[in-house]
Amino acid sequence: MFVDFLIEVFQANAAEPALIWRDDAYTYAWLGDRVRHWSEELARHRIQPGAVTILEGDFSPNAVALFLALCERGCILVPLTSTVAAKKSEFIQIAQGEVAMAIDESDEVEFTSLGRRASHPLYDQLRRQNHPGLILFSSGSTGQSKAALHDLTGLLEKFHVRRNKLRSISFLLYDHIGGVNTMLYTLSNGGCLVTVDARSPDRVLAAVDRHGVELLPTSPTFLNLVLLSEAYKRFRLQTLKTITYGTEPMPESTLKRFHELFPHIQLLQTYGLSEVGILRSKSRSSDSLWVKIGGEGFETRVVEGVLHIKARSAMLGYLNAPSPFTDDGWMNTGDAVEVDGEYLRILGRKSELINVGGEKVYPAEVETVLLEMDGVEDAAVYSEKNAILGQMVCARIKLKSPRPAAAFITDLKKFCAGRLQPFKVPVRIQLVETSLHSGRFKKMRRDG
Repeated sequence: MFVDFLIEVFQANAAEPALIWRDDAYTYAWLGDRVRHWSEELARHRIQPGAVTILEGDFSPNAVALFLALCERGCILVPLTSTVAAKKSEFIQIAQGEVAMAIDESDEVEFTSLGRRASHPLYDQLRRQNHPGLILFSSGSTGQSKAALHDLTGLLEKFHVRRNKLRSISFLLYDHIGGVNTMLYTLSNGGCLVTVDARSPDRVLAAVDRHGVELLPTSPTFLNLVLLSEAYKRFRLQTLKTITYGTEPMPESTLKRFHELFPHIQLLQTYGLSEVGILRSKSRSSDSLWVKIGGEGFETRVVEGVLHIKARSAMLGYLNAPSPFTDDGWMNTGDAVEVDGEYLRILGRKSELINVGGEKVYPAEVETVLLEMDGVEDAAVYSEKNAILGQMVCARIKLKSPRPAAAFITDLKKFCAGRLQPFKVPVRIQLVETSLHSGRFKKMRRDG
């Protein structure tokens, strides 16, 4: 019922590959049969509609088929990947998981009853409607992670309209709104989802080369790593038509350099949140940070420089926090933007804004300049308290190769002086050897 439209696509493309996993192709006929198999297994294990099911895995064949079977049965899905291992028990507790399905490296599935009955007013709402649900967690870098509960029928709605049939990389994770969006977009259009066993530049671009991938959904941080590693020199990328990027502001220097190297690839900025889903978007051009977002099912407005969104696919609410929506359904995203007609430029989270004596500094703007300096591999800008100015700009820098700290810091401040206003130049600079991005390839900044 809920995935009938997908089953129609599966039947129409029966002999075509739906999924490539460890270089083996799995057809749409196989996937349709596997969805039916797992539907029977769910019934045999007496997993009822409305059950809160913990789904531990990645985009393996059984993980994809089981996701769809659980959706069809009307269960509430909680996908989890290894990147949240440290918070797994917390997430299961918040969701009140009733049964766990762990998918191992061999794509075998183990069912475990967790011995509880989940109870929450939002669960009751889904169960009364006999609708499937999806729980997505925030990163929880500060404080407790928030659990966003979606009615999956709302998220599935936009995939009823057929669009482009593409070979896509499953780069964004199984428990991320972007990863779910990539999977559903690809399968609803009869495309092929190409999985990777590691999300490194070499592994991802090798898969693009080997399997003729056309669409790579990723993050600015990953594209910067591709440039730094020069992995693009080791693989053929002729089939790659589009790279979409989101989850964080894109450094202008990274975007322009990538576009210069690959003018044939369309670079498209996307925008989405766990709370509202992924909006349709259109970049002004491949080397522009200005983007038009919205489209059918979404409305946007800017209030005091901050983006607000109203969406038919919006979550029902948080399981463990107050609703972030206004009475008439608008969500304050917390993202500061500039406006130029129909186009927006995402400046960054307002919570990350650095206030230097009343002057505003967005970390991404400073990071763009730092990344242009020779020898800099990565940079993360953050604030620390200052007795006179309130806050000051600080930066952690990872170098491509070791350099004496004092000499480098002197050179960096000279480099910034001609490119940034004085109050934007980092006051405190720390050289680090550790990664500045998370397992989700998103910049990690430390607030002062």
